[in-house]
Amino acid sequence: MRVSIIGSGVAGLTAALDLAREHDVVVVTKADAEESNTRYAQGGVAVVVAPPDSPASHVADTLVAGAGLSDQTAASVLCEGGPAAVGELIERGVGFDRRRDGSLALGLEAAHEHPRILHVDGDATGAAISAALLDRVAEAGIPLLTNTTVVDIEVVAGRAVGVRLLDGTTLAADAVILATGGAGQLYRYTTNPEVATGDGVALALRAGAAVADLEFYQFHPTSLAAPGNFLISEAVRGEGATLIDTDGRRFMLEVHPAAELAPRDVVARGIADQMARQHGVPVCLDATQFGAEFLARRFPTIDANCRARGFDWAREPIPVTPAAHYWMGGVRTDTWGRTSVPGLYAVGEVACTGLHGANRLASNSLLEGMVYGGRVANGLTGQQDGFDQTWSQPQTVELGDAPEAEPYTRSDLQALMWEAVGLSRTATGLTEALATLRSWRTPDVTDAKSAEDANLLLVARAVTASALRRTESRGGHYRADFPATDPTQVAHSGLILTPTPTGLLDLVGSARSADRARPTNPSSSGMGAAR
Repeated sequence: MRVSIIGSGVAGLTAALDLAREHDVVVVTKADAEESNTRYAQGGVAVVVAPPDSPASHVADTLVAGAGLSDQTAASVLCEGGPAAVGELIERGVGFDRRRDGSLALGLEAAHEHPRILHVDGDATGAAISAALLDRVAEAGIPLLTNTTVVDIEVVAGRAVGVRLLDGTTLAADAVILATGGAGQLYRYTTNPEVATGDGVALALRAGAAVADLEFYQFHPTSLAAPGNFLISEAVRGEGATLIDTDGRRFMLEVHPAAELAPRDVVARGIADQMARQHGVPVCLDATQFGAEFLARRFPTIDANCRARGFDWAREPIPVTPAAHYWMGGVRTDTWGRTSVPGLYAVGEVACTGLHGANRLASNSLLEGMVYGGRVANGLTGQQDGFDQTWSQPQTVELGDAPEAEPYTRSDLQALMWEAVGLSRTATGLTEALATLRSWRTPDVTDAKSAEDANLLLVARAVTASALRRTESRGGHYRADFPATDPTQVAHSGLILTPTPTGLLDLVGSARSADRARPTNPSSSGMGAAR
């Protein structure tokens, strides 16, 4: 079997290593192999190690964080499969931090009943996992195509049969796995790297696959309020750091009983509300009680980055602000990674199994990539066939350009999404935002950046349409005009494009339809005809 995997984070690389034992595998990534959200993950891996913790407790915490929308089966698969997945990761060369007695060191993060967060070098967990898996991929001789942009999934007779690249060539495949990560670049402020442009969801939509729960975007409460929005891990608050206002007061005590360790959506909105009361001035994270030696030892990456930006967090509290961090929604899959399009699979942040519900539990993301990366490989090897659709049918939506659409810039899109489709949303703001997004013309794709811009515009429209339809507040989706959680809306949302497009250029304005009908010259357009 020929398998094309798009993405080089923990989910894609885990699937590649498992599949390469029996199949021909190629990994395609649009940047350097190391560049993924995995590399930047600091907090660690949530996994049950020993009593009194248990998989049942981990499942319960996951369901609570998911605000009533997490799929219990998906959560059970994750939490029960976690120990074995971590064991395999250790065998692949990841050296998790240990105590003096040799046992694994465990940290505590928000909304976890027990300490169960494994980490490497304090706060360099994702980088260590990425490096180890890339080393194993190289040793296994798995082809890894870097700086290679996929523009479409090739679909024939309703089945995915390969991927089309920016240069016009096609990689034929019996199965295509999307492992492209999230879409933080939708927003002005994000902890995600520049490669997180929602490519996988855009590819799936254009291939005719169903997507789900796109309205649920998690905003990390504590990014450094400085250019780049460097992530200040939840583990810092897990150790006991506190959030304070301009008067030095712990304002989160008035917001939630768990204060700084409340679920992420609660803490993020608490910070945003306090910033509004302070006329936009960031709140501060106070970790000064730990001292310089502890902070440098426990959080070396954060410590170095704070100091590089001129902040001595051992002496003074540091300014923090929420930033787009993780997407709970994505391409609708079952627990084997199968999408509604035969031959097309999705795994990791790009996928939506229902695991995270409306709000992801801290440090479940790396574990998801490990567990489900292996599971999609097992499903393919075992010839698991047929999408297990247990949710309601998705609603069709038309998200093409409006007539007379005009050019726009990526910064325009990011500013609009932050203001209207960010931490707080209203019907008026969402309606106006969707109209504006559709008034912008899908760019002609001539290079990697324009391909990303086309993907971001499509995904922005889909997220906004989803947010407009959910008339309640739940998890990462907060409607100021519907601030309560509505028990009648305990259901997963879903979208599918209509009419189903056949390629990226089907989304541009009608004025260019004649050009699409003519044979494409790869050397002039950068796209080319499939061959």
